[in-house]
Amino acid sequence: MRRLAPLALVLVLAVVSGGCSLGKPGGETVTPKPTDVEGTLPQQTTASGQVPSQYQNGDATAGKQVFETAGCKGCHTLKDAGATGTVGPNLDQAKPPLSLVVERVTKGSGAMPPFKGQLSDKQIADVSAYVVQATGGGSG
Repeated sequence: MRRLAPLALVLVLAVVSGGCSLGKPGGETVTPKPTDVEGTLPQQTTASGQVPSQYQNGDATAGKQVFETAGCKGCHTLKDAGATGTVGPNLDQAKPPLSLVVERVTKGSGAMPPFKGQLSDKQIADVSAYVVQATGGGSG
């Protein structure tokens, strides 16, 4: 027991001194800021409105078949495809730009599931091109 007393005293002093500060109470702790930066910062690869290269230049004719067979007709209205779904947005009214179509098809949103992994990049490019062409949507 007597051997533990000095150890206990050292532990108590360490805990108490750990909470002490040599600065003024309530004073601000200042950490020096680096003047040189090493390495590179990550760059945003796609800004809003940009379309990744693998989804550009899709074939709208092939995209119509994807639209009709991938389940799009069940949820969306699109006159050109004879689709009258009411779960998703009416694409004829929305006239979405290519960037938005690609984003929604790949990542999904709300009730729409992501199709990345279910459709190939070519099918996604094609169906996106078709929706933009059929609705007169923007190219952004």
